[in-house]
Amino acid sequence: MPCLVKSAHTGTIRWLGRVTAPEINIRSVALTDALATFAGVVGEAHSGTTRASCVRVTMLHPKGTEIRNSRQLSILSTEENAEIATKIGLEELDPTWLGASIVIEGIPDFTHIPPGSRLQTEMGTTFTVDLENAPCNWPAKEIETDRPGHGKAFKQAANGRRGVTAWVERPGPLSVGDTVELFVPTQRAWAPE
Repeated sequence: MPCLVKSAHTGTIRWLGRVTAPEINIRSVALTDALATFAGVVGEAHSGTTRASCVRVTMLHPKGTEIRNSRQLSILSTEENAEIATKIGLEELDPTWLGASIVIEGIPDFTHIPPGSRLQTEMGTTFTVDLENAPCNWPAKEIETDRPGHGKAFKQAANGRRGVTAWVERPGPLSVGDTVELFVPTQRAWAPE
Protein backbone atom coordinates (compact mmCIF):
# COMPACT_ATOMS: atom_id res chain seq x y z
CA MET A 1 0.00 0.00 0.00
CA PRO A 2 1.42 3.43 -0.94
CA CYS A 3 2.34 5.77 1.90
CA LEU A 4 1.60 8.83 -0.26
CA VAL A 5 -1.41 9.71 -2.39
CA LYS A 6 -1.67 12.24 -5.20
CA SER A 7 -3.86 15.10 -4.01
CA ALA A 8 -6.35 16.97 -6.17
CA HIS A 9 -4.14 20.06 -5.94
CA THR A 10 -1.54 21.27 -8.40
CA GLY A 11 0.37 24.51 -8.45
CA THR A 12 2.66 26.52 -10.67
CA ILE A 13 6.12 27.80 -9.81
CA ARG A 14 5.79 31.59 -10.10
CA TRP A 15 9.18 32.55 -8.68
CA LEU A 16 12.59 30.96 -8.08
CA GLY A 17 15.53 32.34 -6.14
CA ARG A 18 18.52 31.63 -3.98
CA VAL A 19 20.15 33.28 -1.00
CA THR A 20 23.81 33.94 -1.72
CA ALA A 21 25.08 36.03 1.22
CA PRO A 22 23.21 35.19 4.47
CA GLU A 23 26.00 36.75 6.52
CA ILE A 24 24.91 40.11 5.07
CA ASN A 25 21.13 39.56 4.78
CA ILE A 26 18.59 36.88 3.83
CA ARG A 27 17.67 38.40 0.48
CA SER A 28 17.19 36.01 -2.41
CA VAL A 29 18.37 36.65 -5.94
CA ALA A 30 15.63 35.95 -8.51
CA LEU A 31 16.23 33.19 -11.07
CA THR A 32 14.31 31.94 -14.10
CA ASP A 33 15.86 28.45 -13.91
CA ALA A 34 17.70 26.46 -11.27
CA LEU A 35 19.16 23.02 -10.72
CA ALA A 36 18.18 21.08 -7.60
CA THR A 37 20.70 18.48 -6.42
CA PHE A 38 20.60 16.21 -3.38
CA ALA A 39 22.32 19.09 -1.56
CA GLY A 40 19.69 21.68 -2.57
CA VAL A 41 19.57 24.41 -5.19
CA VAL A 42 22.99 24.96 -6.79
CA GLY A 43 24.47 28.23 -5.49
CA GLU A 44 22.05 28.49 -2.55
CA ALA A 45 23.67 29.37 0.79
CA HIS A 46 21.32 26.96 2.59
CA SER A 47 22.30 23.98 0.44
CA GLY A 48 24.27 21.06 1.76
CA THR A 49 23.46 17.58 3.00
CA THR A 50 24.17 18.66 6.58
CA ARG A 51 23.94 21.95 8.45
CA ALA A 52 24.65 23.38 11.87
CA SER A 53 21.66 23.16 14.22
CA CYS A 54 19.93 26.46 14.86
CA VAL A 55 17.55 27.90 17.44
CA ARG A 56 14.64 25.93 15.92
CA VAL A 57 16.08 22.62 17.12
CA THR A 58 18.12 23.49 20.24
CA MET A 59 15.69 21.45 22.36
CA LEU A 60 17.19 18.44 20.56
CA HIS A 61 20.73 19.48 19.63
CA PRO A 62 23.06 22.12 21.08
CA LYS A 63 23.35 25.11 18.75
CA GLY A 64 25.96 24.45 16.07
CA THR A 65 25.72 20.64 16.17
CA GLU A 66 26.03 19.08 12.70
CA ILE A 67 22.66 17.61 11.67
CA ARG A 68 20.91 16.48 8.45
CA ASN A 69 19.88 19.49 6.37
CA SER A 70 16.09 19.35 6.06
CA ARG A 71 15.97 23.15 5.49
CA GLN A 72 17.55 23.27 2.03
CA LEU A 73 14.59 25.22 0.63
CA SER A 74 12.08 27.83 1.71
CA ILE A 75 8.91 27.30 -0.33
CA LEU A 76 6.18 29.93 -0.18
CA SER A 77 2.69 30.51 -1.56
CA THR A 78 1.68 33.30 -3.93
CA GLU A 79 -1.72 33.51 -2.24
CA GLU A 80 -0.32 33.61 1.31
CA ASN A 81 2.25 36.23 0.30
CA ALA A 82 -0.64 38.36 -1.00
CA GLU A 83 -2.44 37.97 2.34
CA ILE A 84 0.69 39.05 4.23
CA ALA A 85 1.15 42.05 1.92
CA THR A 86 -2.42 43.19 2.56
CA LYS A 87 -2.00 42.82 6.32
CA ILE A 88 1.17 44.94 6.37
CA GLY A 89 -0.19 47.56 3.99
CA LEU A 90 1.75 46.74 0.83
CA GLU A 91 0.50 46.10 -2.70
CA GLU A 92 2.79 43.04 -2.96
CA LEU A 93 5.41 41.13 -1.01
CA ASP A 94 8.70 40.78 -2.86
CA PRO A 95 9.99 37.18 -2.42
CA THR A 96 13.56 38.50 -2.36
CA TRP A 97 12.83 40.05 1.06
CA LEU A 98 11.83 36.64 2.45
CA GLY A 99 14.86 34.57 1.47
CA ALA A 100 12.56 32.47 -0.72
CA SER A 101 13.71 29.55 -2.85
CA ILE A 102 10.40 28.82 -4.59
CA VAL A 103 7.01 30.53 -4.70
CA ILE A 104 4.10 28.32 -5.79
CA GLU A 105 0.65 29.48 -6.86
CA GLY A 106 -2.49 27.37 -6.70
CA ILE A 107 -2.20 25.12 -3.64
CA PRO A 108 -4.63 26.25 -0.92
CA ASP A 109 -3.59 26.53 2.75
CA PHE A 110 -0.06 25.90 1.57
CA THR A 111 1.75 26.53 4.86
CA HIS A 112 -0.24 23.72 6.46
CA ILE A 113 0.33 20.91 3.98
CA PRO A 114 1.39 17.92 6.07
CA PRO A 115 5.04 17.28 6.89
CA GLY A 116 6.28 14.47 4.67
CA SER A 117 4.23 15.69 1.69
CA ARG A 118 5.96 15.70 -1.68
CA LEU A 119 5.96 18.44 -4.30
CA GLN A 120 6.91 17.10 -7.74
CA THR A 121 7.40 18.92 -11.04
CA GLU A 122 6.48 17.43 -14.40
CA MET A 123 10.22 16.75 -14.92
CA GLY A 124 10.25 14.64 -11.75
CA THR A 125 12.17 17.06 -9.50
CA THR A 126 10.78 16.28 -6.05
CA PHE A 127 10.87 18.02 -2.67
CA THR A 128 9.94 16.57 0.69
CA VAL A 129 8.22 19.00 3.06
CA ASP A 130 9.86 19.16 6.46
CA LEU A 131 7.95 21.67 8.60
CA GLU A 132 6.08 24.95 8.61
CA ASN A 133 8.58 27.80 8.41
CA ALA A 134 7.94 29.89 11.50
CA PRO A 135 8.09 33.67 10.91
CA CYS A 136 11.19 35.50 12.10
CA ASN A 137 12.49 39.06 12.11
CA TRP A 138 14.99 38.68 9.23
CA PRO A 139 12.39 39.37 6.49
CA ALA A 140 11.01 42.25 8.55
CA LYS A 141 14.43 43.95 8.36
CA GLU A 142 14.55 43.55 4.58
CA ILE A 143 11.00 44.89 4.15
CA GLU A 144 11.78 47.82 6.43
CA THR A 145 14.91 48.65 4.41
CA ASP A 146 12.95 48.94 1.15
CA ARG A 147 9.52 49.96 2.48
CA PRO A 148 9.98 51.85 5.76
CA GLY A 149 7.06 51.53 8.17
CA HIS A 150 5.90 48.13 6.91
CA GLY A 151 8.49 45.63 8.16
CA LYS A 152 7.58 45.66 11.83
CA ALA A 153 4.17 44.10 11.14
CA PHE A 154 5.60 41.19 9.12
CA LYS A 155 6.15 38.60 11.86
CA GLN A 156 2.57 38.71 13.15
CA ALA A 157 1.06 38.96 9.66
CA ALA A 158 3.13 35.97 8.45
CA ASN A 159 2.08 33.70 11.30
CA GLY A 160 0.56 30.60 9.66
CA ARG A 161 1.45 31.96 6.19
CA ARG A 162 5.26 31.68 6.04
CA GLY A 163 5.39 28.57 3.86
CA VAL A 164 7.38 25.42 4.49
CA THR A 165 10.94 24.24 4.60
CA ALA A 166 11.87 21.28 2.41
CA TRP A 167 14.70 19.15 1.11
CA VAL A 168 15.43 17.63 -2.28
CA GLU A 169 14.32 14.01 -2.59
CA ARG A 170 14.88 13.71 -6.34
CA PRO A 171 17.24 16.09 -8.17
CA GLY A 172 16.38 17.83 -11.38
CA PRO A 173 15.77 21.11 -13.19
CA LEU A 174 13.40 23.86 -12.08
CA SER A 175 11.91 26.69 -14.11
CA VAL A 176 9.44 29.46 -13.51
CA GLY A 177 6.17 28.17 -14.98
CA ASP A 178 6.72 24.52 -14.00
CA THR A 179 3.63 22.65 -12.82
CA VAL A 180 3.91 21.09 -9.36
CA GLU A 181 1.79 18.21 -8.06
CA LEU A 182 1.14 17.70 -4.35
CA PHE A 183 1.32 14.22 -2.83
CA VAL A 184 0.23 13.85 0.79
CA PRO A 185 0.87 11.09 3.35
CA THR A 186 -1.89 8.52 3.85
CA GLN A 187 -1.15 8.47 7.59
CA ARG A 188 -4.00 9.80 9.75
CA ALA A 189 -3.41 12.81 11.98
CA TRP A 190 -1.77 12.00 15.31
CA ALA A 191 -4.34 11.52 18.08
CA PRO A 192 -2.58 10.32 21.26
CA GLU A 193 -5.63 10.75 23.52
